[in-house]
Amino acid sequence: MAAPQDVHVRICNQEIVKFDLEVKALIQDIRDCSGPLSALTELNTKVKEKFQQLRHRIQELEQSAKEQDKESEKQVLLQEVENHKKQMLSNQTSWRKANLTCKIAIDNLEKAELLQGGDLLRQRKTTKESLAQTSSAITESLMGISRMMSQQVQQSEEAMQTLGRKAFPGAFSFFPFGVLTHPSSEIVNFFLLENGFTEEALKSCPVLTDCF
Repeated sequence: MAAPQDVHVRICNQEIVKFDLEVKALIQDIRDCSGPLSALTELNTKVKEKFQQLRHRIQELEQSAKEQDKESEKQVLLQEVENHKKQMLSNQTSWRKANLTCKIAIDNLEKAELLQGGDLLRQRKTTKESLAQTSSAITESLMGISRMMSQQVQQSEEAMQTLGRKAFPGAFSFFPFGVLTHPSSEIVNFFLLENGFTEEALKSCPVLTDCF
C-alpha cells in the first residue's frame, strides 16, 4: 500500500500536468483571438486563474519533496519541481507574446474599420457631389432648351409677320404684334376687311392661307 505522502505527490504531479495543458490551450486561444478587447480580457482572466492553481500545486510538490526522508527521493522531487517552474516560466513568456500578437491584430482590425468607415463617408460625399453636378447639368440643359424654343418661337413670329407683309403690304401695319403670333381666322379677316381688302382677295392669297 502506497504511503499517503506518495499519493499526495502523485496527485500534485497530475494536477500540475492538467493545469499546464489548460494554460497552453488558453494561450493558443489568445493567439487566435481577433477581438474584441473584452474577449481578450476574459481569456487573460482565465489564464491568471490557471497560473495561480498551477503555482499552488508546484509549491505543494516542493513542500512534499522537502519532507522526504530519503535524500535521493528528495532530490528527484526537487528536480521535478524545478522542471515545472521552468515550464511555467516558459508558459508565461508565451502568454505575453500571445497578448502582444492579439493586441496588434485587434489594433489593425480597428484601423481597417476606421479606414473603411472613412471610405464610406468619402463615397457618400462623392455621390452627393455627383448628384449635384447631374442636377446642375440637367437644369442647364433645360434652360438651354427653353432658350432655344423661345428663339424658335420668336423666329416663327418674325417669319409669319414677314410673309404677311409681303402678301399685303398695307394690311399688317394695322395688326398688333401679339395677334400675329397665334391669330385666328376671324381676327385676320376682320383686320383685312376693315382695311379695304375684299373676301375674294383673301381667298386668292396662298401665303395667308398657309400662315393662318
